[in-house]
Amino acid sequence: MAEKLADQPENIAEKLAETVADEPRAEFMFTDEQQELLAAVRRFCAENFDEQTVRRLMESDPPFDAKTWQRLGTELGVLGLSVPEADGGVGGTLVDQAVAVEELGAALACGPFFGTVYLAIPALVAASSSPVRDEVLAELVEGRRTAAFAVRDRAGDLDTTVTVTATPAGEDWALSGTVEWVVDAGAADDLLVAAAGPNGLGLFVVDAAAAGVERTPLRTVDLTRPQATISLSDAPARLVAGPDEAARVISHALHVGAALLATEQVGAAQHILDVAVQYAKDRLQFGRPIGSFQAVKHRLADMMVDLEHARSTAYHAVWALSEGSDDPALAASIAQATCSAAFSRIAADAIQTLGGIGFTWEHQAHLYFKRATVDAALLGSAEEHRSRVAAMVLDTASPEKMPRIDDGTA
Repeated sequence: MAEKLADQPENIAEKLAETVADEPRAEFMFTDEQQELLAAVRRFCAENFDEQTVRRLMESDPPFDAKTWQRLGTELGVLGLSVPEADGGVGGTLVDQAVAVEELGAALACGPFFGTVYLAIPALVAASSSPVRDEVLAELVEGRRTAAFAVRDRAGDLDTTVTVTATPAGEDWALSGTVEWVVDAGAADDLLVAAAGPNGLGLFVVDAAAAGVERTPLRTVDLTRPQATISLSDAPARLVAGPDEAARVISHALHVGAALLATEQVGAAQHILDVAVQYAKDRLQFGRPIGSFQAVKHRLADMMVDLEHARSTAYHAVWALSEGSDDPALAASIAQATCSAAFSRIAADAIQTLGGIGFTWEHQAHLYFKRATVDAALLGSAEEHRSRVAAMVLDTASPEKMPRIDDGTA
């Protein structure tokens, strides 16, 4: 790759830097309404997802409170913030959704957010309107039902190796096959499954309680984010997106999911950094706070730099997807590569700052460390996303065809 770039008549990096320097800059700011939303979700989390509640829910069956989940849909409208009003949602933007997700991530809120809010709802919004799609979407937005996204991905994009087949069964379909490591599948009411039909790829909805559906819970590191293997044997299914749009719908959902996961990681990283900073102020050693020692101060400063970098990439990805600017796959991959690595480092360094107490079951630090470990493997690792970014930008770059950078001022 380096040899290809060296052969170009001009230095691409220099030309890109000149292009960015010549463009006006815009500072991203939350609107007053988004600030109010943030405060409302933060209050809700403080009342319903405090540490003791999270510990209780993560070991219960199902691992969330159904009444609290429905309140998120009806009272706050959090589940459908970016869903158009015509489809029963709030009619906001993906940035609005990200604002709520960041606060939910900070609290490690227990519930099928990953399967329902990050993936299933965006997929249904992107699909063409139909009685099946409209019915399922309305139930999810109101919090009456939950969903899991049983689609294999490769670094946050559609994996064309589909392990489920679909055969016609009257007006509906029958699905057979296995999908492993499906987040939120154990307690989901609906399963959105990618399957290969006679005419190509399709996205189907399966009632998780129907005959022919078997869900095997898996032992996972993060108890707040359960996973299961789904086995289908002629399970009845309804078509949501046919071969003409299934690939687009699934890819869009995965890109949105990666961006929202990035904002969740930012929220969780901010919380555990705050915990570490407060501990460094309170913990005394040799008669002075440990935060006054240079080594501790430098570690905390590095954690803050990592966090701010991650927050910028996460919200840029969400904004780019919301506005239709930039390349959604590129923006999502940059966000995931940055936020996964940042959250993992911050969670680990927070434990180092906390010292012995950070290693105990009684302290919340291990919950965030486990969430960081699992999140870093969902929708592609940081290494996989960096490789995708290189392939999308560097492998095809030339002075005549520069990657477009949108700063929001146009």
